[in-house]
Amino acid sequence: MTLLAFLAVALAVVFAGQRVAFYGDALAEKRGWGRAWVGLILVAATTSLPELITGTSAVLQGLVDIAVGDVLGSTLFNLLILSLLDAVGGRIPLLGRLHAGHALAVGFALIFLALQGAALWWGGPGLGPVSWYTPLALLLYLLATRLTFLYERRRPVAEVERLERLYGHLAEDQVVRGYLLWGGMVVLAASLLPTLAERLAEETGLGASFVGTALVGATTSLPEVVVTLAAARLGAFDLAVGDLLGSNLFNALILAWDDLLYPGSFFAAAHESHLAAVLVAFAMYGVVLLGMNYQALRKLAVLSWDTLALLGLYLVGLFWLYALR
Repeated sequence: MTLLAFLAVALAVVFAGQRVAFYGDALAEKRGWGRAWVGLILVAATTSLPELITGTSAVLQGLVDIAVGDVLGSTLFNLLILSLLDAVGGRIPLLGRLHAGHALAVGFALIFLALQGAALWWGGPGLGPVSWYTPLALLLYLLATRLTFLYERRRPVAEVERLERLYGHLAEDQVVRGYLLWGGMVVLAASLLPTLAERLAEETGLGASFVGTALVGATTSLPEVVVTLAAARLGAFDLAVGDLLGSNLFNALILAWDDLLYPGSFFAAAHESHLAAVLVAFAMYGVVLLGMNYQALRKLAVLSWDTLALLGLYLVGLFWLYALR
């Protein structure tokens, strides 16, 4: 019964997520914000709400490893989705077709990972029971969103005009209502996934750190899978990648929220094996940055060398976490 319920909820996420991508891309056109910024902020925040709900529930139950594993596992899985996008994106390698603004999100993500690794290694509080990580994460997230928005506004007018008039048949208020409606459906459906995943995890008998990273993190990232694939079918690859990178930045903010909710030292209570996930994520982001700058001209079969490396690093990370469980 648990498996059937999980599959039913996942299908609901798939259907609603397709509409979120459609209206999110339309909103980028109507408001002139730029697809990368909308993906980074608007769509990313919506699809990351399952992680927020999962973290809140886990912390209130004292399940710190589930909360941390969910965030880090989602971060790894979101980077893995880049390989999936590359596989379905045609003959042109994915990372080579992206505009340079995404490098901002990658740079901020690397800073976040360094802070998370330091917090997990040190574990001590900074401001009473709250870790020093929390205020820094909030300030860094606000800076990331502001700089990305300013960068998008500086893009050449000709490039922005090239992205316009795909949704001229829709009124702006219709687009806003559609986004809010289907975004709410994604949140409602996806919020049921973590509970079902945890129930399935209990039946397997695996460790909390591994389950949180590999299972719960992947299931709460299902909205990202659906939204990014739907965006890719629309040809909006900047929106798709912006959603993934933006979700990871939002995930870093979720750790700060979890820290605020936890009555004790949140990072000190987390298992040290989470550092392995941080290191793997750091390496995966390095590959993304290399791929964006090298701009490969052709693929090796269905994947380019960079997204193939992302797939390999993800599998290595899962094996490493399983060994440390």
